[in-house]
Amino acid sequence: MRFNSPLALTLIFGTLSNALPSPQAEATQTATIIEASELPIAASSDAATASDQLDQLLQFAQQQANATLEDNSAKRGSCNIFNVAVRREWGALSKPERKAYTDAVLCLQAKKANTPASSMPGAKSRFDDWVGTHINQTLTIHYTGTFLAWHRYFTWQYEQALRNECGYKGYQPYWNWAKTAATGLEKSPILDGSDYSMSGNGEFIPGRGNVVLGGNGLPEIQIPAGSGGGCVKSGPFKNMKVNLGPVSLGLPGGATEANGDGLSYNPRCLKRDLTDYTNKKWADAPAVASLILKNKDIWNFQMEMQGVPGSGSIGVHGGGHYSMGGDPGRDLFVSPGDPLFYLHHGMIDRTWWIWQSLDSKTRTSEKGISGTGFFLNQVPSPNTTLDTPIDLGFAAGPPVKMADLMSTTDGPMCYIYL
Repeated sequence: MRFNSPLALTLIFGTLSNALPSPQAEATQTATIIEASELPIAASSDAATASDQLDQLLQFAQQQANATLEDNSAKRGSCNIFNVAVRREWGALSKPERKAYTDAVLCLQAKKANTPASSMPGAKSRFDDWVGTHINQTLTIHYTGTFLAWHRYFTWQYEQALRNECGYKGYQPYWNWAKTAATGLEKSPILDGSDYSMSGNGEFIPGRGNVVLGGNGLPEIQIPAGSGGGCVKSGPFKNMKVNLGPVSLGLPGGATEANGDGLSYNPRCLKRDLTDYTNKKWADAPAVASLILKNKDIWNFQMEMQGVPGSGSIGVHGGGHYSMGGDPGRDLFVSPGDPLFYLHHGMIDRTWWIWQSLDSKTRTSEKGISGTGFFLNQVPSPNTTLDTPIDLGFAAGPPVKMADLMSTTDGPMCYIYL
């Protein structure tokens, strides 16, 4: 392991901003280097200990990224320590930074859609372009070889739209599920319903039964109703309209609600049903640490992340979606219709980024890809490779290849995580 310079470490990880430190700060900055041999080998079942393990894994990932960025600093046009974007957890943002983000989302919702009405009548805004693209591609981007990379590109291009079309100066924040599992969703800065949150819960609707997943030969998973269920009444998105869907919205008792293919115009309020049970059961610190430490190959990593069918687990991916609940948060197709989706998938990407760092040479190569082109290969399709194209349709462009998305600091992207 190389020892990184104090300058590089201070620039990237020593502060919570992208401002250059003073020479005095550079001189006094010290870094504890974590060797690979010092990393935990198994996740603790204790939440506090698992949180400490995640901090170690994060620091190791940052060291690996820093080494690459420092090497690149002399290369013109490269992603390096001076131009890398730093993504941060929602609670680490200042109140003005949080409001700048939600203002940019509202701006995107106020802009005209790029998607032609002839192909998607319900798309009324630039925000809807992203929702519709996800609806159209859902069965080729979940339980497939492109799941992680597609959502990485999708979230990055959404970040670029906020910056380039709505004047946002920051970068995509993420939702740390381990933190909300510890504090409770409604007590966290991200979901407390204040003007500086991502809005909070939906209005409480009593007397609802469990949401039931599974069936059709698979064991049922019972998810208790949360503490909301109705329209979001506070925060930046209290007046937001969801225009597309539903396509496959889970309802109490195992039923689902659909509006055809979900592409027609169906305006309604944003609903949430915040469910601490789900967050604590499937997306707490032990779950995240176990996902990273237990799985040595990409197939098992991405399957456990999404929830292996029949295992009784919905994984951290499902854990996040069903923690927010509501409409469209727990609709596999329409879930980007809740602005919280992008913070959730920021954390999905961050978890993959940390996992990749543990063996970056292998895990950013073709050996870091596994799967085919259709949901659980229910329609037989070719294996995903580095040459497989990723196309976001009318949401953003241009199309890229999987090879461009295996690293967050190569190809078109240039960002890391705190």
